[in-house]
Amino acid sequence: MALKHRTEMDPRYMWDISHIFSTREAWEDAYQKAEALVDRIPAVAGTLGKSADSLLAGLNTITDASRAVELVYLYASLNKSADQGDADAQSLEARATTLYVKLSTATSFVDPEILAIPEDTLQSYLADPSLSVYRQYLRNTARSRPHTLDAERERMLAMLGDAAQSPSNSFDMFEAVDITFPDITDENGNKTALTHGTFGVFRESPDPRVRREAFETYFGAFRKFQNTLAAMYAGSVKFDCYYANVRGFDSALSHALFGGNVPTTVYDALVEAIHGGLPIMRRYLDLRRRVLGLEELHLYDLYTPMVEGIDFQMPYEEAQSLVKKALAPLGKDYAALLDQAFQGKWIDVYENHGKTTGAFSCGVYGVHPYVLLNYTNTLDDAFTLAHELGHAMHSYLSDQTQDYVNHDYQIMVAEVASTVNEVLLTKYLLSVETDPKRRAYILNHFLEGFRTTVFRQTLFAEFERRAHDMYQAGQPLTAQSLSAEYHALNDLYYAGAVNDEIVDIEWARIPHFYRAFYVYQYATGFCSAVAIANNILTTGDASRYLQFLTTGGSDYPLEELKIAGVDLTKPDTVKSALRVFAETLDELEKVLNS
Repeated sequence: MALKHRTEMDPRYMWDISHIFSTREAWEDAYQKAEALVDRIPAVAGTLGKSADSLLAGLNTITDASRAVELVYLYASLNKSADQGDADAQSLEARATTLYVKLSTATSFVDPEILAIPEDTLQSYLADPSLSVYRQYLRNTARSRPHTLDAERERMLAMLGDAAQSPSNSFDMFEAVDITFPDITDENGNKTALTHGTFGVFRESPDPRVRREAFETYFGAFRKFQNTLAAMYAGSVKFDCYYANVRGFDSALSHALFGGNVPTTVYDALVEAIHGGLPIMRRYLDLRRRVLGLEELHLYDLYTPMVEGIDFQMPYEEAQSLVKKALAPLGKDYAALLDQAFQGKWIDVYENHGKTTGAFSCGVYGVHPYVLLNYTNTLDDAFTLAHELGHAMHSYLSDQTQDYVNHDYQIMVAEVASTVNEVLLTKYLLSVETDPKRRAYILNHFLEGFRTTVFRQTLFAEFERRAHDMYQAGQPLTAQSLSAEYHALNDLYYAGAVNDEIVDIEWARIPHFYRAFYVYQYATGFCSAVAIANNILTTGDASRYLQFLTTGGSDYPLEELKIAGVDLTKPDTVKSALRVFAETLDELEKVLNS
């Protein structure tokens, strides 16, 4: 059955972006006002170093414009996310992107001009209480002194911003709108539509033939366009390396991590620790093979539940209730915010034609967050709901506590709140479930969280690094070379399983690869979340964690995590999580043996 178009969807399960702008006319008016604010910025040039008052006035002008442009852009972006094939939504988003580039170009002088202020003078300005709201921004700008260019070259880089989005935009349109998949035959012999959303259902099928057919059909569709997709991704890698080179970084990785003040040693330590945990992964894969009764475990067998006969269908309304119960340890105020999200049309629930795949949360300062799902009534979808609501509450609490300048948390901490919710949901399900088979199902689900979020995302992180290193070393990034690297990593991470050639193309369908060196933070975030959730459940005290949720971008991510009791500069957090993985595997083996 074909997907419904956006106009055919039930409004009860659609978000309401009129909370941002009540009408299209209101958006047009806001667009004009935002553009006018951007037009005021050039007059600020040359004034920032005159005095603390001049610096404050200039930064306020820029902040007012930034906030206005962001609101205009997010309205347009959410519109397009709901239906990327809608021509009007495409037009709005394109105009808003152009305005964002105009803002970026207009503000390109700011960092060089601030850095032209003598260090002693800048420190005296920072002592002025009126500039306290900008203290973290100014501190971070001063840190970037070695990597900031003169005003003219910064302006030229800013003007390149729109073009630099071309690889990502091309991939988004290809994945969400242009690519189609042949029907596949389900367990009952019926021809069924294969989509991004149903692929996740079919790969969990108890029937190996359905799993194999879903993989071969889904990845086969991407492989037909492998050369085009390789060119898209190579373009993204080239831009990453270009920006890193012109700013004087030794690698694209260093450049990507610099913004969060995260040393590359954190990245290296994650990879090293996960490599140390690969023997446990092999043990898990062998258990999966034996429990499923397979002579060989293929990569398309990794997602199906190991326990048969468990019906964990999860209609959306039941998922809402389950998530609330699971997150009760976070307190009544947190529960009240969940009610606001459920009842206030923050969430767009079901898949429709042209809708962005996967799921995300988008904070909108001064309004509320929005959550996009592609819900298919499974337990995994309930976990996705909990996950995205973690993002949403992090955004909401930071927005409520911090001013606009400091509200936006950095990527390094972005996946912590979401995964704390997933861990709490797992722990709740285990606390109330007494049936051995259902407990085994939940334990398996938790182990899959480790496999897909810690091990798999670290595999992705290694692939990204290899791709960027290949380009820097002068090696062509082709479909064949990229697939060869991906195959080698699957051999390493899934030793003992059959590494089917069709999966070599999986790199071509990962949207996060167009945001370089983002995915490793899913792994560090998961490990951090395991530590935080265990502490909350052990002590009954969520206060430090809730304080962490209010910090936004007011400090560096590693420092913010310390508030919640996590120190990622040490190996303890990742190693502790791997011990939990091993202990959970021990428990699953005992339950299955009993």
